Amino acid sequence: MIHAPSRLRALVLAGTLLAAAPSLAGCVVAAAGAGAAGGYAVLGQELSPEQQVKDAATRSVVVQSWGEYNQEVAHDLTATVYDGRVLITGRVPKEDWRQEAVKRAWKADGVKEVYNEIEVGPDTHFIDEARDTVISTRLRNDLLFDQYVKSINYTIRTEDGVVYVIGTARSQQELDRVTDYARNISNVRRVVSYVRIRTGEPAAQTAAGGAAPPPAPAPAAGDTPAGAPTPRAAIEVQPLK
Repeated sequence: MIHAPSRLRALVLAGTLLAAAPSLAGCVVAAAGAGAAGGYAVLGQELSPEQQVKDAATRSVVVQSWGEYNQEVAHDLTATVYDGRVLITGRVPKEDWRQEAVKRAWKADGVKEVYNEIEVGPDTHFIDEARDTVISTRLRNDLLFDQYVKSINYTIRTEDGVVYVIGTARSQQELDRVTDYARNISNVRRVVSYVRIRTGEPAAQTAAGGAAPPPAPAPAAGDTPAGAPTPRAAIEVQPLK
C-alpha cells in the first residue's frame, strides 16, 4: 500500500516532469533505460551481455543486503553498477548506516570497486528529487544526440544537484565533452566522474565475409591502467539559474 506522503511525492514528481517537457523534447528515447537502477539502457553497451547480467544481479544482491540490515537504508540509497563497479548515492541520517551500506556492497560477488558517495544528513525534499530527475534526463538526451560521444557507455545519476557519471570513455576529449554538458545544465552544483578511459573499441562482430576481427589496438598512454583504481574527478559548478 502506498502511503499518502509517497503518493503526494509521486504526483509532484510527475507534475514537475510534465512542466519540463517542452525543454526536454526528444528525451523519451534517452530516458527509456532510467529505471530502478538509476542508470542507462543496457542494450548496445560495449559490456558483454554476461557482464550486464552480472551487474544487474550484483545490484539486486546489494539492495537486498541493505534491506536485511535496515529498510530505510535500502529506500534511501541507490546502487548503480557498471562492469562490477558499484556507485552508491543517496543520504542517510546516521554515519554507522553509511559505513554498513558500503561494507555490505563490498561483500557482493563480482564487485571490483565501491564508490562511496553517501551523504549523512536529513532527507532531501521531493521537489529536489524531481529537479534531479530533470537534470539526468537532460544530460542523457544531450549525450545521445552528440555524434562524438558514445552515450551507451555512460551511466548517469543525479543526487541533490550533484551529477555522477560512471562508465568508460574512448578518450579524454570525449569525457571532457560529457562533463561539459553536465556542468552547463541548470541547477547542477557539482559533476563527479568515475570514468575509465579506454581507447580502441573491441569489434562487435566479425568482419565482412566472416573473417576474424582485427586485434584491438594497444592501450594508449592516456588509458586508465588495467587493475588501477578508477580515478575520481570532481568539478564544482556555479549553478545556472
